[in-house]
Amino acid sequence: MLVAISILVFLPIALGGASSRIGFAEEKEVPVWPKPHSLLASGSGSLALAENFTLRSSPDSIATLSSAFARYREIIFLHHSIFLASRQIPESIPQLQALSVRISSPDETLQIGVDESYRLQIPDPDDATAALLTAETVYGALHGLETFSQICAFNFTTKMTEVRYIPVDIVDRPRFEYRGLLIDTSRHYEPLKIVRSVIDSMAYAKLNVLHWHIVDTQSFPLEIPSFPKLWNGAYTGAERYTLEDAKGIVEGVGYPELWPSGNCTQPLDVSNFAKTFPFKFMHLGGDEVDTTCWKKTRHIARWLAHNNFTAKQGYEYFVLRAQKIALKYGLTPVNWEETFNNFGSKLNNETIIHNWSKLYPYVFLGYSHSWNLLFRIGPGLAPLVVGAGFKCIVSDQDVWYLDHLDVPWQSFYKNEPLTNITGEHEQSLIIGGEVCMWGETVDPSDIHQTIWPRAAAAAERLWSPRSFTDQGTSQVHSRLKTFRCLLQQRGIPAAPVDELGRVSPPYPAFNGYYKKYAQAGDTLQSFLARA
Repeated sequence: MLVAISILVFLPIALGGASSRIGFAEEKEVPVWPKPHSLLASGSGSLALAENFTLRSSPDSIATLSSAFARYREIIFLHHSIFLASRQIPESIPQLQALSVRISSPDETLQIGVDESYRLQIPDPDDATAALLTAETVYGALHGLETFSQICAFNFTTKMTEVRYIPVDIVDRPRFEYRGLLIDTSRHYEPLKIVRSVIDSMAYAKLNVLHWHIVDTQSFPLEIPSFPKLWNGAYTGAERYTLEDAKGIVEGVGYPELWPSGNCTQPLDVSNFAKTFPFKFMHLGGDEVDTTCWKKTRHIARWLAHNNFTAKQGYEYFVLRAQKIALKYGLTPVNWEETFNNFGSKLNNETIIHNWSKLYPYVFLGYSHSWNLLFRIGPGLAPLVVGAGFKCIVSDQDVWYLDHLDVPWQSFYKNEPLTNITGEHEQSLIIGGEVCMWGETVDPSDIHQTIWPRAAAAAERLWSPRSFTDQGTSQVHSRLKTFRCLLQQRGIPAAPVDELGRVSPPYPAFNGYYKKYAQAGDTLQSFLARA
């Protein structure tokens, strides 16, 4: 997985019987989330996992894979049986002894665009006692492990852990290379345990980029040894992250010279901006910038006058200078869409534009000119961004902002990043999307319930083939409920599927009760009214 940090950095973190090819529209329900690219399954068989179930890997020296298998072994063998502790599985019961993992490249370098594909075959065509997982990289293998774990279940009758739906052959790869989740610890502090659990939960849905909005006007909780007063901007002395906690993350509130004045805390003092950016693969922000206090702050006003800048031109200088610094160190700048709207023609061609609104300019004057700042509601800015040759990340606030609690999971699922983008080249410039958990109304008590299961809907849109996701939401409803239960079993308190964001469950043991007693054509409202 990759992590993006605000003031913003991207960096890697470690995280049988005859089969027939089934089309997505006809496929027997196999509750894997997100939906695999291709699935061959008869769905009729199962194999018990041996108590000494092992991982056999080639090459056998990949530490990331070994630690991941230890974690997934705990997940797969969630329930323990006294029966199996005292007796071995009878020889008459078919068993799976091992998962063989074959990885083409031992290189564990992680970056956007790394090959995440995998193939999972159960059983191994050459060994009926093993499953076979093949991948180009360890990161594809990790996704394959997640899929394997989702088709394993504890059988409460036999008291054995089983792998189901076999024989099965899954060939899988992501549709988009960037599948992100933003969390915001500047508005409410989130303890490290919560941040780590968010990262774990992302892996379950095959999201691969954590965008950590760690600082903003409200707080700066990160330790920077070279600027030891920066984290004086934390809410309290206990609500902080050490550099070791957030390894590889750098810079931005404790040094007043970085701010225009004590009462003017955004944006940063552009006259000292270059001092703050020793970053890796940078998101430079640039959204909703209020420059009015610059003109009221004496030394900034002098600097603007000295350079013959208006405040708007100072903002432009801020962004373009930051881009030059990033590029000098071989980094790729990412900016929110306002930079494109205001001075898009001046942005470096390598810039990735982060699109968050459905607003776009009335007037487009051509790629060699600036964009008019009058807006109207429309099909999004992304078509203009890729039309101008920039890469783009989509985060439509109407349907992919998780703090919008009135947006149901169906809207998250239906949001298509390529809407109104028809050219093949332009489509290739949409590198993916990101759901955003802005932190004004979340803290450790409710962050997971606000993220899940709605983020999972976006995760499937970003992973699975469009030919499947465009078929609508009714076909995935039951499978999403299963995934929500899986999250809960793994300690992630996901909210009910059939409610809006983070709403409490409406009935005791509601999922099972609804499944047992719902009638054909029932809506949630009609079911509750009858119940």
